[in-house]
Amino acid sequence: MALQLTPLHPLFAAEVQGVDLRQTPDRALCAEIDRAMDRYAVLVFRDQQLDDDQQLAFGEALGPLEQTRGVVDAHKMRLKHKQMADISNIDLDGKLLGADDRRRMFNLGNQLWHSDSSFKATPAKYSMLHARLIPPEGGDTEFADMRAAWDALPAKMQAKVRDMVTEHSLIFSRGQLGFTDYTEQELKDFAPVQQRLVRWHPGSQRHSIYLSSHIGRILGWPVPEAMALIRQLVEFATQRQFVYAHHWQQWDLVIWDNRSTMHRARPYEDQAFARDMRRITLTDVAPTLEQQLAA
Repeated sequence: MALQLTPLHPLFAAEVQGVDLRQTPDRALCAEIDRAMDRYAVLVFRDQQLDDDQQLAFGEALGPLEQTRGVVDAHKMRLKHKQMADISNIDLDGKLLGADDRRRMFNLGNQLWHSDSSFKATPAKYSMLHARLIPPEGGDTEFADMRAAWDALPAKMQAKVRDMVTEHSLIFSRGQLGFTDYTEQELKDFAPVQQRLVRWHPGSQRHSIYLSSHIGRILGWPVPEAMALIRQLVEFATQRQFVYAHHWQQWDLVIWDNRSTMHRARPYEDQAFARDMRRITLTDVAPTLEQQLAA
């Protein structure tokens, strides 16, 4: 079937109409969604009243799911499926996380520009975030088009960064906010991994800048100089012309391609209102250093 698509931004992002994701999509519909993702990188499905099993089935129809979550206190699971990330401010008893709760402090890192799971050796392909309960205001998610940002980079800067390799870790991103409270196992789990700084997106046949707050080093560079360059690139790539801001409605399901976008959560009154968001993440095919970079 041909998806009904309404663009939401001049460069990327579209709303999809006429699809009920409570019914697991067949191969033909999955192929249509993949083609739309290659074009738009962010797809918004409104009024999708899914339960956890239906959301999981939709993710599995599109590709292999990540089996581990990048969280602290991983044993404190509120949700049914281990493959589902709990992007919420609710504890196991249904109460708001306390102001000093370790999980809340760690989750503040979601407000930094990032790409999901860039801290894993094989990073994420798609993320699918579903809004079960939203606050009355705030809590938007912003997306930045890393393909358009690459295209707009001056040729001299493109040549400079094209072959760079970076190191990513949750320790680097949370360190920007002063979070250093890790167990020995978490320090092992969050050990830095290497990623290309420039990627080739095969579906759209375009390059993208693989930026994330999880970056803490550029191989072969002094750390201060490396991080000054990364900050410069992030500031360039998140100019307003490259950004789509999604204002959530209850039951929205938003899919984005982590290979060609960055995103960040915006603040809301998390000590006054509950926000229940659940994410399924698809894994990519291989580490970025093993993937093709076009000539």
